[in-house]
Amino acid sequence: MAGEVLVDALPYHDKGYDEPGEKEAAYALVEEETRRYRPTKNYLEHLPAIDHTPFETDVLKNEFERMASRLPMDVLSMKRYELPPPPAGRQNDVLAWNESVENSMAQLEHQSERIANLELLSKYGSSAWRCYNDILGKMVEQGQDQLSKIRKHIQELNWQRKTKQKSAGEALRNLEESWTGLVGKNYEIERACLELEQEVERLRQEQIIKHAKEEYKTQQMLQHPPEEDEEERVKAEEEEEEEEGEDSDESGEEGGDDVERYRVGSHSSSEEEGDR
Repeated sequence: MAGEVLVDALPYHDKGYDEPGEKEAAYALVEEETRRYRPTKNYLEHLPAIDHTPFETDVLKNEFERMASRLPMDVLSMKRYELPPPPAGRQNDVLAWNESVENSMAQLEHQSERIANLELLSKYGSSAWRCYNDILGKMVEQGQDQLSKIRKHIQELNWQRKTKQKSAGEALRNLEESWTGLVGKNYEIERACLELEQEVERLRQEQIIKHAKEEYKTQQMLQHPPEEDEEERVKAEEEEEEEEGEDSDESGEEGGDDVERYRVGSHSSSEEEGDR
């Protein structure tokens, strides 16, 4: 939501605030921000002007005008407490004496009121003061009670913050460990996949080489009849020689028999011719 601030600091969980260089780094950030800050003469100029007229009385208006004009404050007048006689030029003036008498009567009444107030104070002042002190004591107790409640609430908030931050820190630690384990497993899987890819590539190359050799042999067999191995060829030759030797022996024996037969036959025929 708009206006929300994401606080990513966990002071009850984070460590290393007292390590050397941390405070200097924080002060450097503050100084950098103060250098970028451009103060103005009136930093409240974007706010509407405050209307003081509903709270101003005639006395306040006059006093504000006096302060704006930089005039000194009037000295407290003590003339009402004085009993001046008529001036020298009006010693025989009845009106002047009447004014003096009225002033004296006013002063006398004022003094009588003071005496009455002092009498009332002497009679009821101690009780009134005690009541006032009792009221102040109750106000102090109420203030202290309210202060203790506020401090207790602050303490509870701090405990809640500490508990939440501790639990959040534990969760972050578990997540970090899980992330580290997953990263390690991913690395192992990637390494195994790479090894398998290399093995597959090696087998593919071997298969390609084997297939190329077979094709080459096939082409060679098509172009040139295959020759037997040297040993097989030698054995075959020896076997052929042996077979030829046996055949020659048999043919020799058969030839000798034929010659003998021929000789016998020729001899018998010659004898027959002689008899004739």
